[in-house]
Amino acid sequence: MNTFIFDMDGVLVDSEYTYFKSKTDILHEAGHDVPVSYQYQFMGTTSEFMWQKMKDEFNLPKTVKEYGKEMNRRRDEIIQKDGIRPIANVKDLVKRLYQAGFTLGVASASRKKEIIRNLEELGLDAYFTQAVSAEEVAHSKPEPDVFLHTAQLLGSTPEECIVIEDTKNGTRAAKAANMYCIGFANPDYPQQDLSCADEVITDFREIDENRLNEKSK
Repeated sequence: MNTFIFDMDGVLVDSEYTYFKSKTDILHEAGHDVPVSYQYQFMGTTSEFMWQKMKDEFNLPKTVKEYGKEMNRRRDEIIQKDGIRPIANVKDLVKRLYQAGFTLGVASASRKKEIIRNLEELGLDAYFTQAVSAEEVAHSKPEPDVFLHTAQLLGSTPEECIVIEDTKNGTRAAKAANMYCIGFANPDYPQQDLSCADEVITDFREIDENRLNEKSK
């Protein structure tokens, strides 16, 4: 296991709240008074998937594409105000893994340009060899496509990959790809079902790169 693949939202970047707020506000304005917790089910899925489900459930009048565009406009406003916020201790983890000789990649349901922007803003872009969006594959998480494509681009087999994920859909996708999965149960986020993961942590300082290096030999 010489390759680490990171999810982005909720693992590298503290961005889930921007999705929760923007989508909940749009539904409220359309007359659907749902709590923010309604949005938790969509963690780790694509914009198209979540908006299609909400459109079907609430009989929303606009197209999926229009709602996705409006959500991203609102999210961009929030990010412009708050900045790109890293998850606690993740920058140190990335640097430790890189220095230990691991090849690093990102596999995310988010837009490609957003992944690149976030890595650059956090000053982490130089550590990652590949950044892959679900836009680039046929099926999003919980299907394994984005992880398998990332591994292929990195020149790694699934058995050589360790995935860090924080959602049910993400952990399911990692295991469907036959990769070792570390579930990140962020204490600041809604609790997710991470039972598919091979191990679960609550702080990135728990990850021992030396132990994982030994494991890969």
